[in-house]
Amino acid sequence: MPRWTLAAALCGIALSPVPSIAQSVPLGANLERFDYPAPVRWFAATSQGHSVRMAYLDWPPTAAPNGTTIVLLHGKNFCAATWGETARGLAASGYRVIALDQIGFCKSSKPPGYQYSFHAMAALTGALLDEAGAGKVVLVGHSTGGILAARFALLHPERVSTLVLVNPLGLNDTLAEGVPYADLGTLRAEEARTDAASIKAYQLRNYYHGQWRPAYDRWVAMLAGQYAGADGDLVRDAQARLSDMIQTQPVAAELPRLQMPVRLLIGQRDLTAFRATSAPPDRRGSVRTVPQAAEAAVGRIPNARLIRFDTLGHAPQVEAPEAFLRALRTAIGA
Repeated sequence: MPRWTLAAALCGIALSPVPSIAQSVPLGANLERFDYPAPVRWFAATSQGHSVRMAYLDWPPTAAPNGTTIVLLHGKNFCAATWGETARGLAASGYRVIALDQIGFCKSSKPPGYQYSFHAMAALTGALLDEAGAGKVVLVGHSTGGILAARFALLHPERVSTLVLVNPLGLNDTLAEGVPYADLGTLRAEEARTDAASIKAYQLRNYYHGQWRPAYDRWVAMLAGQYAGADGDLVRDAQARLSDMIQTQPVAAELPRLQMPVRLLIGQRDLTAFRATSAPPDRRGSVRTVPQAAEAAVGRIPNARLIRFDTLGHAPQVEAPEAFLRALRTAIGA
């Protein structure tokens, strides 16, 4: 199976073993005080007896339209806003681009007691795309959004022309590899300790391989600002429930059923292995990182290709947006 290698050139990166931490500014549980890079649209629905709404961004082509819609799905520590540079670049190539905030995340609803699942998110995503008149799409999922993108493609293969997975979780079953199951109480206790300092330290190590740029601070402030206000417990509960969804609903066993073209865009310096630090010391080495899981997964997907970013980490679209955009255009056109 052909595999492609891409080494992204980087410049102007600040080395910062102990990055400075600014005090978090409360932004609201639904990021009411955080600006997005395009006008926010809203999709209203009923799910599990709750009235919910989902925020999304819809960029029209800014060059001659090519008739293709690309849908961008964010990860757990990201939002639709994080796709801004990618979306503008794709729109300049003639694509319509839709990026949405999933239920439980960012500007979208966080219903108390909601049973989060990738099936539920896929259903809401499909309904939103129907209302937006998206038709058949190129589906791009990053990190946790990669699990959702794969689930959506498994449920609705007729709606996905190409599936692109960017440093996705879920390609391996971390519970089977030695990570102990964490109940909601444990996950809520972990969320109670989350703040700007912990977010930045985690991303510095796992996402950006010890190299920090000031531009990344905006995304730390975005996440930390949701926790910082009086309604922060609503965010913490949603995040705990979302973590439970991630740990219990991988797509690893179903990868051979993906029949459409699949492209895996993987930053090779990504150390992400979901909750691996909670595994017993003698099992931690068995919990595969995202790049390790991708190497095994590409051989199990019938029509898959692997594009490696040798010098990048978990979020190549943030770390090297121009190199990522070039690779994404190639992946979609291949």
